[in-house]
Amino acid sequence: MRGADIKQVEMLVAFSLEDRVPAAHPLRTIRRLVDESLSAMSGVLTTMYSHTGRPSIPPERLIRSLLLQVLYSIRSERQLVEQLDYNLLYRWFVGIGLDEPVWDATSYTRNRQRLIDADAGRALMAAILGQARERQLLSDEHFSVDGTLIEAWASQKSFQRKDGEPPADGGSNFRGQSRTNDTHASVTDPQAQSYRKSQGQEARLAYLGHALMDNRHGLAVDGCATQATGTAERDAAAQMIDWIKTGGEITLGADKGYDTEAFVERLTRGRVKPHIAQNTTNRRSAVPEAVAQTEGYAKSLNARPRIEDIFGWLKRIGGMKKVKLRGTAKVHSLFTFALAAYNLVRLRTLMMPQPSCV
Repeated sequence: MRGADIKQVEMLVAFSLEDRVPAAHPLRTIRRLVDESLSAMSGVLTTMYSHTGRPSIPPERLIRSLLLQVLYSIRSERQLVEQLDYNLLYRWFVGIGLDEPVWDATSYTRNRQRLIDADAGRALMAAILGQARERQLLSDEHFSVDGTLIEAWASQKSFQRKDGEPPADGGSNFRGQSRTNDTHASVTDPQAQSYRKSQGQEARLAYLGHALMDNRHGLAVDGCATQATGTAERDAAAQMIDWIKTGGEITLGADKGYDTEAFVERLTRGRVKPHIAQNTTNRRSAVPEAVAQTEGYAKSLNARPRIEDIFGWLKRIGGMKKVKLRGTAKVHSLFTFALAAYNLVRLRTLMMPQPSCV
């Protein structure tokens, strides 16, 4: 028989948020991984706050909400706070009770600055990778590195001369003008640089995101965002390698853009084998032929393109195609949190039971 469309609103309903989330929901595994990581980060989180004053938004909830924003491609903090108010799944993941009020969007933004100052995104990445290492899902020997363009939240009209009066037309007509980072800067985001990723492409106001990938299972073991300069990719790669070195000899795969004499020499001094794609176009490659002829070199070049999967996910899902934040520090924080979210998704996949062959 046809059911009745009852309009009466129940005045009292007793249920738990835990009961409303399906047992097989993907966020359940991710929530367990996040909680374990936050427990390991407790010391770092404590240093972010004073011992006196009113209690602030718990940093654990801030971090879970940031991860939620990345995982579900929520475009702004205001929309995130709005959805936290009525979405039961989001409330469960962040840890907000049914009858708890959700904080204001401006309070959320101000408290997020604590995470930026403490570089909590990188600390979260390290805690997540610790769990991957315990499950023997990480390699300590073979890595790949690459960079990607992150469009800044600024228009080409904002790229104006550093000296002199602002243009009368607002900067919309710059045809025929010579504009460089030495003479011009964005009035909207001064730290964004005009950058062209490759020949034939237009120059854009942008930052660069850098990732270091483990070749075994494609997990991001480190990452950072920097200003977009001609040497930023190689400088960031050398810095990330120094951070993760364990004392033994390791290999580093990279594309032709990293094939420079100075970079290869720096890797060699640090006992890092340069498994870099040779650039022999009108020049001589800095990668020794003795290295390029090895079987390990071929394997590294074969594994290196998997790092593009990380960048593809960050831009398609994680909101890193064009960031809605301004300043290198904020872009770096969002980029590292997005890498941490990617690792959570990847780690959940690796932990799933594999189907047995009959």
